[in-house]
Amino acid sequence: MQRVVEGRARITVRQNAFYNPKMKGLRDISVLFLRAMGAKKYSVLDSTAATGIRGIRYRLEAGAGKVTLLDINKGTLAGIKGNMKTNKVKGSVLNQSIQKFCNTTEDTFQVIDLDPFGTAAPYIYDLMKVSEDGTVMMATCTDTAVLCGAHPQACYKTYGAVPAHNELCHEAATRILIGFIAKIASQFNFGLDMKLSVSNLHYIRVFFVLRHGAKEAVESVKRTGFGSFCNQCRSFSYSFGLAPKISGRCSNCGSENLIFGPLWLGNLHDKKVLGKMAALQPDDIDPDAKRLIGRINSEMDTPFFYSVPKLTRQLGIGAVSKRKVIEKLAGRYAVSETHFDLDGIKTDAPISEVIKAIKGA
Repeated sequence: MQRVVEGRARITVRQNAFYNPKMKGLRDISVLFLRAMGAKKYSVLDSTAATGIRGIRYRLEAGAGKVTLLDINKGTLAGIKGNMKTNKVKGSVLNQSIQKFCNTTEDTFQVIDLDPFGTAAPYIYDLMKVSEDGTVMMATCTDTAVLCGAHPQACYKTYGAVPAHNELCHEAATRILIGFIAKIASQFNFGLDMKLSVSNLHYIRVFFVLRHGAKEAVESVKRTGFGSFCNQCRSFSYSFGLAPKISGRCSNCGSENLIFGPLWLGNLHDKKVLGKMAALQPDDIDPDAKRLIGRINSEMDTPFFYSVPKLTRQLGIGAVSKRKVIEKLAGRYAVSETHFDLDGIKTDAPISEVIKAIKGA
């Protein structure tokens, strides 16, 4: 057994329960997000509880109300109950699959946390059944190799999408996941109100609010579409719609385009929520989580980016400072760094202007 102090929680990690200390930063972000959302007294379903650390921290640090902790592994129940008792957190602990629970309970929840091993895709449909108007949902995927195109057939099968296996892969993966969720949510007359999207290390985590209504569902689906990418000049474009007209040739150099999607092309973040998160950060927040929040808060919320090293190699020139490229573009165009690629820049400048800035940096 291992004893852990994380945030305000004290837990015991037993042999049959999974606990990843490297994900403390992501749990810090999740707690901070719920605080910024004003989720005090909200009912919480932690659908993949393991040790119970997330649900316990949401109660202790975000002021959540009733907590229901669910885990399919019967061997974790005693540990979860013990951890709840240690932290004086009351709630329900259930040994059921997500599917069985969602198809038998009459309860709905105001906060739902989904953090499975691998993909979140098989669980989204059933979790919609225990959602309501205004439900805050947080969903994690760790199958980034699939979503980023290393295993394209698995991406076709699981998400019904063509991945982008290039420098855009992490952002495209995040948008494929959100687009998949938007499609499932629309079947239950829910639209997505995106609040935060994080791609880091081996995971993608998306934070959103479900808005009920046919209009909301339709508008949400309308924010999906397809992207295109040129392997020759590294330019990209995107088009909204379920069957948009996309040229098979690059408008910049005439080479063949890679088409990827369907995926979400709407906003990934809510700057008001991010501002609150930045203001509410506790002193003991994980340093990497703090830096990540800062990067996302300063990031342009527009689809895709340019990789400076990829473009310099394409142009056959030496290394160029990303900062200098940003300085060259700033003032004439909107431009920012991106957390999806530490060597990337987001900008509304055309690729011709980006290339000029690189050559002049």
